[in-house]
Amino acid sequence: MISKLEMLIALAREQHFGRAAESLGLTQPTLSTGIRQLEDQLGVKLVLRGSRFGGLTPEGQRALTWARQIVGDARRLREEMRFAREGLAGHLRLAVIPTALTWASRLASVFRASHPGVAFTVLSRNSAEILTMLENFEIDAGISYLDNEPLGHVSTAPLYRERYAAVCGPGHPLAGKARLDWADFAGHQLCLLSPDMQNRRIINRAFMEAGVSPEAGLESNSTVVLVSHAEQAGLVTVLPDDLAGFLISGRDLVAVPVAAGVGPAVGLVAPYQAPHTPVLQALLEAAESLGSGQID
Repeated sequence: MISKLEMLIALAREQHFGRAAESLGLTQPTLSTGIRQLEDQLGVKLVLRGSRFGGLTPEGQRALTWARQIVGDARRLREEMRFAREGLAGHLRLAVIPTALTWASRLASVFRASHPGVAFTVLSRNSAEILTMLENFEIDAGISYLDNEPLGHVSTAPLYRERYAAVCGPGHPLAGKARLDWADFAGHQLCLLSPDMQNRRIINRAFMEAGVSPEAGLESNSTVVLVSHAEQAGLVTVLPDDLAGFLISGRDLVAVPVAAGVGPAVGLVAPYQAPHTPVLQALLEAAESLGSGQID
């Protein structure tokens, strides 16, 4: 039954029989047959069908909640048995907000130094996508904001608090200042992360509180694009200071600290489980150790 429950989860995620089948490496007829067999086993209709996928029935929604729990428990069981057999090994999938990618690399490097049998896949995603991917078992953990917007029922390990810097060319009017306030950006054209990014919403709020309406000449979900545009088009962008320092290395750009209060906390988020798998528990402990002293 586990494989059929995984089919239901994939169908709910993809909202399309063909895409769900492809995500599982199955043919569409195999997926359709599996869903019908699951309906027969449970004695209820789970999926609304017509010429295309029409959503889940109320019973299907309740079954989806159970499916996520059962599939999660089955995966934890497999991980526990692999740990007993092989020690810490396997493959961890992380989804990370773009502004925290340097920290993701830091965490993966520290973890693999102690546990070389664990491989990582690191994906760049926004905070909302990270929570959805956790719920659908597409990733094992994420790195995202912890205290700015609701997270739901997850385990967390704080890593750091964001502090910001303006990135611009050395000839930009803001480049000569030792430190900036949010009000100093008034009248300057900016390049900023796109509005679907939580970092952009945080920065927008800081501007609003300073009475500034940001003028975004370019928006992107890529921090590399923002820095490149600041260099080539003479605009200014605002990024977490750690990331800014990394991205301007070797470029004709400067990073100017932005005065701020206590910034939002960023850390590891993982599905709440009791217990966690050995690999995920070790990752949470590594994140806690790496973040020790960073959160004040």
